[in-house]
Amino acid sequence: MNALNLKKGSTSHSAYNLRSLADTTIESHTLTIMVDNEAGVLARVIGLFAGRGYNIESLTVAEVDHEGKRSRITVVTTGTPAVIEQIKAQLGRLVPVYEVHDLTIEGASVERELALLKVTGTGEKRVEAMRIAEVFRARVVDSTLESFVFEITGAPKKIDAFTDLMRPLGLMDSARTGVAAISRGV
Repeated sequence: MNALNLKKGSTSHSAYNLRSLADTTIESHTLTIMVDNEAGVLARVIGLFAGRGYNIESLTVAEVDHEGKRSRITVVTTGTPAVIEQIKAQLGRLVPVYEVHDLTIEGASVERELALLKVTGTGEKRVEAMRIAEVFRARVVDSTLESFVFEITGAPKKIDAFTDLMRPLGLMDSARTGVAAISRGV
């Protein structure tokens, strides 16, 4: 706390950035980037991250405007507040980039991910895997006598929790799509 009894940092409700430029807090941010849907654009955007040593935790890309030939890139990245601001500024300067939004600070947003998990087991472990899948609303999309493939959608933390519970029950393999995100409201 400082003399004004303000906590270090800003909130999504504050119009002011109260953070010190020397803030070393590592944060995770979800960025959405609207770009031209043409060859090499994804490589340029991702090259910006790689060339400067920025980490990408999740990456999804899809065309969202067929007539306008635009794609939406959703990136989850981590860094200090200064690094996140630098990433956004550098992305905004790339020629094929139309918009850069930081959903983490712009207000409420919805983030979802899809995962497929292969779980092997028999007997009580198989029954327990089915019970847990029901609680998490995971669907069985493939089944053999020795294994299940579960499909689960939700927030990344939900998928992490489901994965952690499946590990001791025979989790053999998993595939995740990465985060798809959009702002809430108007």
